[in-house]
Amino acid sequence: MIPAMVASVEMMLARTAFGSSYLEGKDIFDMLGKLAMLAVKNFFKIRLPGISWILRNGDDIEADKLEKGIHESILRLLKKREEKALSKGIDDYGSDFFGLLVKAYHDDDVSKRISIEDIVDECKTVYIAGQETTNVLLSWTMLLLAVHTDWQEEARNEVLRTFGQQTPSPDGISKLKIMSMIINESLRLYPPIIMLRRKVDREVRLGNLTLPSNMSVSMSILTAHQDPVTWSEDAHLFKPERFAEGVAKAVDGNPAAYFPFGLGHRMCVGFNFALIEAKITLSMILQHYSFTLSPAYVHSPTSHITLRPQHGVQVMLSALQG
Repeated sequence: MIPAMVASVEMMLARTAFGSSYLEGKDIFDMLGKLAMLAVKNFFKIRLPGISWILRNGDDIEADKLEKGIHESILRLLKKREEKALSKGIDDYGSDFFGLLVKAYHDDDVSKRISIEDIVDECKTVYIAGQETTNVLLSWTMLLLAVHTDWQEEARNEVLRTFGQQTPSPDGISKLKIMSMIINESLRLYPPIIMLRRKVDREVRLGNLTLPSNMSVSMSILTAHQDPVTWSEDAHLFKPERFAEGVAKAVDGNPAAYFPFGLGHRMCVGFNFALIEAKITLSMILQHYSFTLSPAYVHSPTSHITLRPQHGVQVMLSALQG
């Protein structure tokens, strides 16, 4: 992925989640990123139950160190918010994401209070949903626009008509139809998560198949997104015009044909944030640069938590005149 773009997304997420404490928040997200990569690295390793508590390898020790660091950092931030609220004499822990968690930690209703472990888990969720998802979405979209420069130019013209050289605003972002088409097509070809797993709640028949209750079912998002029955024989091609009349029209009313962030109650909690963040970042890039794909780029999608370019995306940027 593009380092400067990753850093930008990290900073936006840290500011959103931790407000004025964003530098401490960024440190927490840095540790969460390292912890996530360790989890991916060891995901397919088979070990005897309980053996990791007896024979600790380097990754186990590093993971423990990171978990401890995350826990201690969150405790320090929590204490700062508590002291600040106490000095004001009111229960105001801040309106950012972390402030809402601290408020829930101090809820007057004991049954509704969350624990420190809950706060840590929520921070992990925000990191994966808000940073990882946005970074891979931006990386694949940059790749596609670097190859399809005609669509890059259309997107740039739309951004300049809407914002000029002004900082993109939420109101303006909602009006970017061409960019929405491009991002939807990018998500169709390269969804952040390529596979979902669900447990069958009750016995159900699917054609000639009977799925018993409690069965684990894997659903391939990638296969659904490139099914020629829905997307025609050119399903493998980048054609944002598929979404010219919106997602519902593109899938002919079938929600199971396009679900880059999942479906139902367990769909990605950060999908709206990821889309807005991606559109703002992409708009700012298009305002100032044109870009083409570097000859050094090697196309090798790989699944590490999310579907990402194994060797990154190398693009050549050219500053726009004026």
